[in-house]
Amino acid sequence: MKPRVVLVTGVSRYLGTRLASTLAADPSIERVIGVDTVPPRAEALPQLGRTEFVRADIRNPLIAKVIAQAEVDTVVHMNVIATPLGAGGRTAMKEINVIGTMQLLAACQKAPSMRKLVVKSTTAVYGSSPRDPALFTEDAEPKALPKSGYAKDAVEVEGYVRGFGRRRPDVTLSLLRFTNFIGPVIETPLTRYLSLPVVPTVLGFDPRIQLCHEDDGIEVLRRFALGDHPGIFNVGGSGVLLLSQAIRRVGRPSFPVPAPAVSLVAGTFRRAGLVDFSPEQMRYLEHGRVADVSRLTREVGWSPRSTAEAMQTFVERAPRILNPETVAAAETRLLQALTRTKEPVRA
Repeated sequence: MKPRVVLVTGVSRYLGTRLASTLAADPSIERVIGVDTVPPRAEALPQLGRTEFVRADIRNPLIAKVIAQAEVDTVVHMNVIATPLGAGGRTAMKEINVIGTMQLLAACQKAPSMRKLVVKSTTAVYGSSPRDPALFTEDAEPKALPKSGYAKDAVEVEGYVRGFGRRRPDVTLSLLRFTNFIGPVIETPLTRYLSLPVVPTVLGFDPRIQLCHEDDGIEVLRRFALGDHPGIFNVGGSGVLLLSQAIRRVGRPSFPVPAPAVSLVAGTFRRAGLVDFSPEQMRYLEHGRVADVSRLTREVGWSPRSTAEAMQTFVERAPRILNPETVAAAETRLLQALTRTKEPVRA
């Protein structure tokens, strides 16, 4: 069923602004309402087009009045925050993510006009563990549940969303688990990490990473807002890159850090405001995570660009410090030197 009135939460953030502007450009949608606690940036206002901005906090039960008065039939929940710095601290982040989602779902449950709910989640709900499968399918259980931060919030959010689905089976419910976003504009903990002058890595680990281009993420959200695709879907590019390959492509030198010193280094970067490292992100830099995205292609009939292609758009934006060939040559010389030191001494 085509939506008539769409509400987008987190509209003042980059992805929320882009999605609202995309939906507002669709003449088949009567109204697009964007909700956030702060107004959109001045430079983003032209993008929003006919989007109606409502300054409201989804943690407040008043969000129910917004949905009821506008007779919203489709809600796209984008306001699950990944970094404490962007939310004003870990406590505020958890309140927005978990309490805010609870209030939003309560409002949606009471609204007779509701027909569709699309929730932006993350593959971080699978955790990162040395016992992980090669690919996480949508029905796979994590080997180690996330215990803190954004990933733990996302697990709780998904639990409340599934509860809403049981209470309102008449509402088409789509839960989208995105891999790490990357692209020429978007800023995430991963893009800030890869933009460091020297990139710290965990000594002895070279995890697989999977990426989703920012444009493809918006396209997936658009398709789910306009169409009926109930269920849970992993969203990201096909294929993987090793972390060392990603660092080499952006022309950065890496700095392997022994595991006991990782927390110290992460804390230093966090206090300096360079990268908001969290414990689950550090585990990701050890073990990585890859999701099976075949269900999205099979049921929606469309595929995002590959991980390598998404990475290339970021590489073209990032100023290089070292030529990737130079980095590869240095690694080869170091490996050869280490190999020679291990050769047995001949009598």
